[in-house]
Amino acid sequence: MGRIIANFFISLDGVVESPDEWHFPYFDDEMAEVVSAGMAANTALLMGRTLYDEWAAYWPGSTDEPFATSINEARKYVVSTSLTEPAWQNTTVLPGDPEAVRRLVKGTDGDIGMSGCATTVRWLLANGLLDELRLLVHPIVVGRGQRLFEDTPTHRLALTESTALSSGVLNLTYVPAA
Repeated sequence: MGRIIANFFISLDGVVESPDEWHFPYFDDEMAEVVSAGMAANTALLMGRTLYDEWAAYWPGSTDEPFATSINEARKYVVSTSLTEPAWQNTTVLPGDPEAVRRLVKGTDGDIGMSGCATTVRWLLANGLLDELRLLVHPIVVGRGQRLFEDTPTHRLALTESTALSSGVLNLTYVPAA
């Protein structure tokens, strides 16, 4: 049985939107190792419709190696009620109901990674589907943009791992608390 693991670049004030505008000064070889290790452990990617549309428009034509090859060749699952014919290779659409995701997880060996979609991670948490939340907390206050948790019910999490990168970024891993 698989697990769903969410990964986010996040600022100190909880912003996850547009990391391309604030994240890259902290991206170094050390962070690349962390990100690559997480991607290597995934057997598939899970995303919502908005992220799918953004990534499907960018990654198939990207020369950003090694990430482009990894993402393009990965099995991708999109939780959507409106996408019917995905054009991006290796993409399967899941209806927007928790049972479809539960069936996927039960039938998967290995981790299903997801990233970059705050709405989807909130939905996964609310439906008891998120197994692990990995945050790369950047030492920056962005001040604007979508936050990972906005207008959500309370979810207790337990810290299972923490390391500080030399850039000051914290690598934190949480699981839902019992």
